[in-house]
Amino acid sequence: MLRSSQPLTGPNRKRCREDEMLLGTVLDEGERGFIIDTRSAQAAKQARMTGGGTEPKSSYPQWRRLHRPLERGRPLQESFIKLVEACNDTSINMDRWLSRLESCRWLSHVKAALSTACLAAQCMDREEASVLVHGAEGTDTTLLVTALAQVILDPSCRTLEGFQGLLEREWIEAGHPFHLRCARSAYSHARLKQEAPLFLLFLDCVWQLSRQFPFSLEFGECLLLTLFDNAYASAYGTFLCNNEKERRVGCLCKVRESTHSFWAWLNQPGEKKKYLNPLYSHNALVIWPSVEPQSIQLWQGLFFRWIRSSQYLDEAWAETQRLVEDN
Repeated sequence: MLRSSQPLTGPNRKRCREDEMLLGTVLDEGERGFIIDTRSAQAAKQARMTGGGTEPKSSYPQWRRLHRPLERGRPLQESFIKLVEACNDTSINMDRWLSRLESCRWLSHVKAALSTACLAAQCMDREEASVLVHGAEGTDTTLLVTALAQVILDPSCRTLEGFQGLLEREWIEAGHPFHLRCARSAYSHARLKQEAPLFLLFLDCVWQLSRQFPFSLEFGECLLLTLFDNAYASAYGTFLCNNEKERRVGCLCKVRESTHSFWAWLNQPGEKKKYLNPLYSHNALVIWPSVEPQSIQLWQGLFFRWIRSSQYLDEAWAETQRLVEDN
């Protein structure tokens, strides 16, 4: 599986021989690959007018392009805000709640992300084909799809250590702009143009996987909630800035020099234990999630977190851990 930003074909349909050669070397003679573009065909066409574009069929004859549009900007942020507002409104009746839940479209975004990740995983697992994923810059929906596909396909990414490596590789080192995307929470009245909860959407999708496959992930919901908290406000430097260049030693932010790593704190024996799933059992198989509407559920542990006590769930989780350890 490969990931990239969009090709810069532009309105004059420019070619890049080096890029064509690079993708050509990925495939042997007679093999085919799939390009999953996370933009609609119309959006990709419009991008060509401003210098971007897609891979022309004539220049990439062994590659088949599939468009699977995923929201990544203002619409996704507005969806998040509407959902949080609906969850915090305890005065509405059932009909009004269901109407607001539907209108925010958050669960539709979750379904679309999981469906696209499943498509990428199926191309690799069942078609035994190479897959290239990209959107516009390659740092938002691209990472969402590639990271989810790896959790679905690779059991090592479903361990606590492997999941940390996945986040470091596919989100932090790959340049997801955390500072821009997570600048403010859904409670803020400011509507920043570049803010969007892509990382939260990824965590929600992983929670859906953990709910459908409760024995297959070594970590539990507590880790996902902690990652959400640290993406928006953290005492550690791991999710600061927008890319590795800004975090590098000697740069203006001086993240590496002035902060501690979130992973170093998480991996302390006393802390690590809190995030492990006591029901975990290694599963070497691919986990194919259901993306039927009835299978996608609202992540209550996050979205009802501030209006509903988790005391009894926490106690039940602690008791489960104790029983497993005793046995």
